[in-house]
Amino acid sequence: MPKLESAIQSTYTVILGGGRGSRLHPLTRDRAKPAVPLGGKYRLIDIPLSNAINSGFRQIAVLTQFNSASLNSHISDTYRFDIFRRGSVEVFAAQQTDRGNEFFQGTADAVRKVLKSVEPSMSADHVLILSGDHLYRMDYSELLETHVTSGADVTVSVIPVHRSQCAGFGILLADDAGRIRSFKEKPKTDAEVDALTPPEALRKSLLLGPDERLASMGVYIFRMDVAREVLAREEMLDFGKDIIPSLIATHKVQAHLFRGYWQDIGTIDSFFDANLGLTDENPAFRFYHPNAPIYTRARFLPASKFHDTVVRHSIVSDGCLLFGSEIDHCVIGVRARVQRDTRLKDVIVMGNDFYEEDEVRAVNLAKGLDAAGIGPGCTIERAIIDKNARIGAGCTLRGRAGRPDSDGDGWFLRDGILLIPKNGRIPAGTVIE
Repeated sequence: MPKLESAIQSTYTVILGGGRGSRLHPLTRDRAKPAVPLGGKYRLIDIPLSNAINSGFRQIAVLTQFNSASLNSHISDTYRFDIFRRGSVEVFAAQQTDRGNEFFQGTADAVRKVLKSVEPSMSADHVLILSGDHLYRMDYSELLETHVTSGADVTVSVIPVHRSQCAGFGILLADDAGRIRSFKEKPKTDAEVDALTPPEALRKSLLLGPDERLASMGVYIFRMDVAREVLAREEMLDFGKDIIPSLIATHKVQAHLFRGYWQDIGTIDSFFDANLGLTDENPAFRFYHPNAPIYTRARFLPASKFHDTVVRHSIVSDGCLLFGSEIDHCVIGVRARVQRDTRLKDVIVMGNDFYEEDEVRAVNLAKGLDAAGIGPGCTIERAIIDKNARIGAGCTLRGRAGRPDSDGDGWFLRDGILLIPKNGRIPAGTVIE
């Protein structure tokens, strides 16, 4: 398909890294949202980047504006193209400059500013816009094919959702040909949801149930000239709230149906559930696919080591040391260390950025600093232990569904999930439940 291949080559991809990531705090306290660890050994940014690369899109920009150091390091260590395969992944971080406030004011404002930066050296006919906090595997070339063959100015990737979920999405109404005729951001009332019922012919052609509506995934393709035209309007700050609704009356805005697994993981509870869902015997999402793997940094770590440890329904990443412990329904990240007589259930342990050698550990213990990892005799349930945390011996740490959000000395409770932040310290014998 030469025409589609040409269109892929002339498409510029922009991945939106989001703002402060307040809904994922404290996981975003010390890192940009796209750099948050996922599935034991990956990061959130690996999902859209891998999808784009596997789809043939090689000119990619990642936009962020807070705590981008670890994101920069991860991308530079992972996504390198050789001279025989043209391509690049660049990180654009907003900043304060002599020209005034250069921080991104919204998703559209972020794309406007990056296109201004790259336009002098870039020639592209289309721009693909992606979010950096979703878990899914998608071939974007199929989206681009819909965009090109329909002659659309803008194409929006959509998923079917039950009407009970509509309040959390941008819901659209398309005609029988898939052209979007109206769009409502997070409709609240039954009347608003009813007004967005797909026509009978479209519902049958897409095999939609009577209570299903079409929701935006936050994945868009624009003709570049249309993107420049609408982004020239400085008041347009957000795609879902401003740009897409404004273009429906004046431009051809097309829907592209996606039927695979898709999950927004922009909140603590959705992040927690999506990670633990990976431990299922037949998970809804798998990181491995022979033709479309999810890429991440190559660490060359040794295989994990188990001593008298029981592991049930869990993922254990590379380089872990598990001694005499019980691991039940957990995701264990790289270089994690769990000591004897410790029990973990429904826990995400993000692991460590380093190995703490015996000599260093002995010196630290003499200074009253517990070893990196989880100490002996602990019980931890419904929790997220971020990287490089030090949990002392004999701690009891339990999250509990239904408890109100709260902050403590070195810990946070969000959505009933207990979080120990990156580099956090919990003294021996601490009880949180």
